[in-house]
Amino acid sequence: MTTKELMKAFEAVLFASGEPMSIDRFNQVFEITPEKTVEIMDKLSKKYEESDSGLKLVRMENTYQIATKNEYVSYIKKAFDIRRRTPLSSAALEVLAVVAYNQPVTKSFIEQVRGVDCSGVVTTLIEKGLVEERGRLELPGKPLLYGTTKNFLRCFSLGDLSELPPLPKDKNGEDVTDLGEQLTLDE
Repeated sequence: MTTKELMKAFEAVLFASGEPMSIDRFNQVFEITPEKTVEIMDKLSKKYEESDSGLKLVRMENTYQIATKNEYVSYIKKAFDIRRRTPLSSAALEVLAVVAYNQPVTKSFIEQVRGVDCSGVVTTLIEKGLVEERGRLELPGKPLLYGTTKNFLRCFSLGDLSELPPLPKDKNGEDVTDLGEQLTLDE
């Protein structure tokens, strides 16, 4: 297949899928190298950027998905009569921040940083698909480890975790690398 034909085929597969598809999946389907897949995706992404389309190509870690541009969300909601979901509480946003910047983390780490029980909040974030279990810590009791999901990246329009905003500076002007340290400094 030519590059142009591959672009059309990739676009058709992404559209039909309706969900993120991995580079590996494209490699298997089209019997091409990962480098060729990324090259085609880059060209397809550029095509969307240069056109007057209401769509865009989103990369999330090693997956791609066709999505609507943010400026058309209100029309989409009206067209499908989508009701607004309840926004995340401030507690949920705090827990999400602790997980995002320090993952993988245990529930006890989150509770240590926040100073309160977070079981219900973590459960809610798992139900919303923003946080997931990432295995167990090799300590007595083998506590569960939690991390963010691809849905988290999509909801916050991030390609990967490196695109998270930087943490604030401490009193000495240095980056705060631990949210527990940040909370202590702010008190």
